[in-house]
Amino acid sequence: MKLLILGSGTSTGVPRLGNDWGACDPDNPKNRRTRVSIIVEADDGQRVLVDTSTDLRQQLLANDIASIDAVFWTHDHADHCHGIDDLRVMRYGRDGPIPGYAANETVRRLRQRFGYVFAGQHGYPTIVNLDTLDRLRIVAGMRVEWCQVRHGPAQSTAFRFDNGTHSIGYATDISEIPDELVSLMDGVDILVVDCLRREPHPTHAHLGMALELAERSGARRTVLTHLDKSLDYQALNDETPVGVEAAYDGMEIAL
Repeated sequence: MKLLILGSGTSTGVPRLGNDWGACDPDNPKNRRTRVSIIVEADDGQRVLVDTSTDLRQQLLANDIASIDAVFWTHDHADHCHGIDDLRVMRYGRDGPIPGYAANETVRRLRQRFGYVFAGQHGYPTIVNLDTLDRLRIVAGMRVEWCQVRHGPAQSTAFRFDNGTHSIGYATDISEIPDELVSLMDGVDILVVDCLRREPHPTHAHLGMALELAERSGARRTVLTHLDKSLDYQALNDETPVGVEAAYDGMEIAL
């Protein structure tokens, strides 16, 4: 398996408009963060995309990715889904729509906002065949497990991808650590987890919460994502324990 961090930033990215880098060193390219999304690649090369971030086209070009085999959404907030139109090009040359999956409420909201993507119109084909996660078990040869987690007043879906030998967990935009999430991430090889800032936040995990999930789940390696401008890449790495590190755009980990 392989993990590719397409984007590692919060909803406004780093820097924010106005060239606002906050505490991040602008001379370190790993501090330039687009909105969060990842790709999980199976051992046969099939790729699963998680979230269609606002910066998806830029991310796919930067990583030379022209096709995916399935797409998942954690939730429908703008920074996680407003790049959905960039899936159109990856529909070209396919025999059918790209398989897509999300929790029930996210499916309902995505259909409401982006109907043309899931139904086609005016002679354009359906881009994504969207289904709920209820009956899903295997995608791209990987077992997929999931659970819902609070994201302030909303919810976000956490995922675990497992090929029988290795596993990758993804839990972004979370504001609590329920026992179900700890069980889902039990012993994962790589845990990618929300870490907005050092101080607590009403809708996101902060550094202490992210470290708590890493410890309680027994993750072998933890990658902190959804980082805002207060978290300089090097400074964050200098203060995290062994086995925990900051994400950066283009980060690739092979298992």
